[in-house]
Amino acid sequence: ATFVFEEQLREDAQAAVGALRGQGIHTLLLSGDREGAARLVARELDIDETIAGATPEQKLAEVIRLQEAGRTMAMVGDSLNDGPVLARANTSFALGHAAALAQAQSDYVIQGGRLMDVVDTLRQARDTMRIVRQNLIWAAVYNAVSIPMAMVGWMPPWLAGLGMAGSSFLVIANAARLARQPVSATV
Repeated sequence: ATFVFEEQLREDAQAAVGALRGQGIHTLLLSGDREGAARLVARELDIDETIAGATPEQKLAEVIRLQEAGRTMAMVGDSLNDGPVLARANTSFALGHAAALAQAQSDYVIQGGRLMDVVDTLRQARDTMRIVRQNLIWAAVYNAVSIPMAMVGWMPPWLAGLGMAGSSFLVIANAARLARQPVSATV
């Protein structure tokens, strides 16, 4: 008799990896599974790089090596062996059914177990940082121009105050664009 055990991929795994790659994110499968099994999954999901047969210590050493090379690491894991790497990564996600240690070491726990929630969270974080930068640039430019003009008397104080209120409104309206984006993640 022959028994073959095979893990099934999550139904949204291929879409999630494709979306991450579409955002320019390099994907790496860091697995404790044997080489053949890990390569099969990586090929099916079109993952950029695969490291198989890794112990928890080897996984941690690989993440540290990549971080020292200047990479920012987001880790998704669910097993007891992933705890140290989830704690070390720049940001980390555990799935809702993950081992308690994996959940405790993660920054986010995805209750529904949808991998697309990772993609949505990373997209929202990037959009948030883009808007924060826009708001900081606007505020710096406004203050660099308006405050000196008001100080030397080229702009009446009431107009500078009105401009400051308008600037604040513009910053709030720009930030409010984030609320209009659909967020399906429940992390």
